[in-house]
Amino acid sequence: MRRTIVNHRRTTKQHTMRLGGSPAAIFPLLCPVRESEWVEPWRCTMIYSDSGYAEQDCIFQTEFPQDGPPDTWVVSRYERPTVIEFVRVNARRAIRYTITLYAAAEGTTEAEWRQVITGLDADGDAWVEGLSEDDFRGRMGALERMLNHFLATGRMLKAGEMLRQRPSTEGGR
Repeated sequence: MRRTIVNHRRTTKQHTMRLGGSPAAIFPLLCPVRESEWVEPWRCTMIYSDSGYAEQDCIFQTEFPQDGPPDTWVVSRYERPTVIEFVRVNARRAIRYTITLYAAAEGTTEAEWRQVITGLDADGDAWVEGLSEDDFRGRMGALERMLNHFLATGRMLKAGEMLRQRPSTEGGR
C-alpha cells in the first residue's frame, strides 16, 4: 500500500521577553484562567481541569475571530516553574506553543515564547503564509508590556492605556 504525504505550510516564530519577576512569580500567570487578569481581551472556556487552573492535560477553548475558527488548547507539557506547552488546534491550523522561563539577573526572567504553526488545509496554509514577523513581534511586544505592567502594579494594562503610552523597545528584539 502506498502512502501519500502532504506537507502543508509551516513556520516557526520565536520571541524572548525580559520580565520583571522570578519564574516562580510568572509561571502561575501562564494559565488560561489567570491570563484574564493581565491579558485584554483574553477569554476562555475551561473544558477539563482537576484544579480549575493550568495543569498537565488541561483542556480549554478560545474564540478570537481574527485568528480563525474557535480553538481547542491542550496543555501538553507542564513543568512548574520553567516550561508550559500548549497544542492549539482549530479546523485550519495547529500550533505547538512552548513558553520556557529562565531565571536572570536580579530577580528577572527571560521568557522564550516559541510557536510552531502548521496549516491543516488550503485556508490554513494561506493563514500561515500571511503571518508576518512584524505582526508576530508586535503581538509578543504587547504581551510583554501587559505582563510586565501586571508584575509591577498587580493590575491589567488596558488597550486604551497601551495606545496612550509610547511603545517600548522590547518588541523589537
